[in-house]
Amino acid sequence: MIPQRTATSSTLTLHVNDTAHTVTVDHRATVLDVLREQLDLTGSKKGCDHGQCGACTVLLEGRRANSCLLLAVAHDGAHLTTVEGLGDAEEPHPLQRAFQERDAFQCGYCTPGQIVSGVGMLCEAAEGHPSHATPGEALQRSTGEPAELSRPEIRERMSGNLCRCGAYPHIVAALEDASGHVGRRSGTTAPPAPGPASDGDPAADRGPAADRDSASDAAPAR
Repeated sequence: MIPQRTATSSTLTLHVNDTAHTVTVDHRATVLDVLREQLDLTGSKKGCDHGQCGACTVLLEGRRANSCLLLAVAHDGAHLTTVEGLGDAEEPHPLQRAFQERDAFQCGYCTPGQIVSGVGMLCEAAEGHPSHATPGEALQRSTGEPAELSRPEIRERMSGNLCRCGAYPHIVAALEDASGHVGRRSGTTAPPAPGPASDGDPAADRGPAADRDSASDAAPAR
């Protein structure tokens, strides 16, 4: 297809889940609109449409982004990963499996964005990127080694993704379970690692059967 441009539309190529798609888009269309309406990739949800709920989260060049805020015309040639590109029913991504095992959803509307954001977050932590909740002493000794993902760290790093059903305790538990299985940058799986640290919480030391529904996990960080 020969690239075309008019006063209101342009032809561009998006590399989505390792497949190149050449589409003609209105200059006002967002990446989310293109994914859902032109590429039939409906896993990314339109929630608030203002970049506040995280339901539309995708990985843009390996980093988390709210696709409802990305003008498609500004991302010609970009590489994107949506929830459809992480895994499928036959071979789910470790975080998708953890969400199933932990029952980390209720209505499921926010779940694709939670999972994609979680994969991006785990990659960021594996690369040693700090968050607002990272203790000062950890920052001082930062060497690029993987960040320690305590529950406060997970809640802070995932605070851009809202769950109106309030499934936060199970979402945190699922991310703890998957934290040793996601590699750097690409979100690819890594060799199995020991279970997550207890973060000083005796309940966590009791293993998967422990009660995760503590009050501190009941809402996202602000």
